[in-house]
Amino acid sequence: MNEQNQGTERLLIRMESRSQNEAFARAAVGAFMVRMDPTVEEIEDVKTAVSEAVSNSILHGYPDEPGEIRMELLREGKRLRIEVTDYGRGIADVRKARQPLYTTCPGSDRSGMGFYFMEAFMESVDVESQPEQGTKVILTKTIGRR
Repeated sequence: MNEQNQGTERLLIRMESRSQNEAFARAAVGAFMVRMDPTVEEIEDVKTAVSEAVSNSILHGYPDEPGEIRMELLREGKRLRIEVTDYGRGIADVRKARQPLYTTCPGSDRSGMGFYFMEAFMESVDVESQPEQGTKVILTKTIGRR
């Protein structure tokens, strides 16, 4: 293991809740992970989870007008922690929202699988939310466990 994997790094990104910023968030997390010596599969897994978290903020946090999304990336050795925070509508019932196929957009092309995918690709997914105060999704994963 090289010395780069031992340190701590932090990156904070603030973006407007617009759909094109989902691709930016994916690219940023991929670039951030490079120094961790990840596998291609690990990069794709994390990018997918981040994409779901940012997409949820865009669609559900700010359904009527754009707002701010904050993405904080933290690396401590092989441990990656990502926080995606919005200050929008919030989630009234987090437990219910985490159930597969649950959606607040019935009749749309949304499947209600966002949290399910985040959980499938990350080691842990924590959700903190208050109605009308926003939501924070905390994603963690150990990179390069081989």
